[in-house]
Amino acid sequence: MDINKESLDLHYQLRGKIEVVSRKPIKTREDLSLCYTPGVAEPCRVIAADYEKSFELTRRSNLVAVITDGTAVLGLGDIGPAAGMPVMEGKCALFKEFGGVDAFPLCVDTKDVDKLVETIYLISKSFGGINLEDIAAPRCFEVERRLKELCDIPVFHDDQHGTAIVVAAALLNAIKVTGKTMGKVKIVINGAGAAGLAIGSLLISMGFGNIVMCDINGIICEGDENLNPWQQEISKVSNLNHEKGKLADALKGADIFIGVSRPGLVTAEMVSAMNSGIVLAMANPTPEIMPDEAKKGGAVVVGTGRSDFPNQINNVLVFPGIFKGALAVRAKGITEGMKRRAAYALAALVPEDQLSAENIIPSALDKSVAEAVAKAVADEAIETGYARIK
Repeated sequence: MDINKESLDLHYQLRGKIEVVSRKPIKTREDLSLCYTPGVAEPCRVIAADYEKSFELTRRSNLVAVITDGTAVLGLGDIGPAAGMPVMEGKCALFKEFGGVDAFPLCVDTKDVDKLVETIYLISKSFGGINLEDIAAPRCFEVERRLKELCDIPVFHDDQHGTAIVVAAALLNAIKVTGKTMGKVKIVINGAGAAGLAIGSLLISMGFGNIVMCDINGIICEGDENLNPWQQEISKVSNLNHEKGKLADALKGADIFIGVSRPGLVTAEMVSAMNSGIVLAMANPTPEIMPDEAKKGGAVVVGTGRSDFPNQINNVLVFPGIFKGALAVRAKGITEGMKRRAAYALAALVPEDQLSAENIIPSALDKSVAEAVAKAVADEAIETGYARIK
């Protein structure tokens, strides 16, 4: 099957993958009066008197905005906001299908951080959460940081944190399969953009071990003047042995390779220099190394971002549940604790007696996942005081 042609044909046929559906049929004059004027004035008055009632009297309690500026769309790069719309619609469809969360796509035509932040903030009162999507690094870090300060609803950049959570969950199980020791592994992450930096930060906070970050120039080491502020920050808590060199140098003696970069950067020979390696090569559609080559080099566990190989590392396992849980308790935000707890909950969905080199993460089509992740997030929010309701 030519998946590109089939998908294009489907998009022409559907003319959009989502639609707005009324939750109350309007068939009589009474229906009209209740849903619109004059009856609708009463919930308006109640909300005007008590802002929090907007979450009870409108759909914003279960509504997420999926927002992009079109600058880093699904491996296609800076293709613009209009061209990013099919991806945003797809994301909204996944929110509904897997988490029961309503989502609405918004493509904003600006690359100016101030304008993007202001636009999102000004519309935030219509939603219960903000899912940032496909915004290029390093601009995405500043956009998320500022929106978290301004908005009174959860703001979550899925390319960063959704990826980090699903990777952490996969590694928790991969370590068990390979008999490695949590806290004593060397992990090499290639790609120091949005996803790579978030993965590194989460794995460090979870105590996995020594994280060595690499970018196009090689190993990231503290003191390098060419690093951006976010790379400088992670350099202070990673690469504990102050290694220098290229990716091939970093992989010598490494236990785990995580790729969020470009196709074909890793060879079987490089994998053979690892310590019975775990390889998560997630460049899409072509990974940093194909699974057969990774195994030829001695990799024990291999995962990719693709659905045609075992161990698909897919964000759909994360974001529906993250928002489902946060919205359920009206969380003030998404914390590091919620991310860690979500990762453990996701990993636990693969029973220990079913763990294997080709089964370290639940299927992306498993609809029970969102509920487990949501419970973990909601419980953490309640226990840490981040929940507004219980």
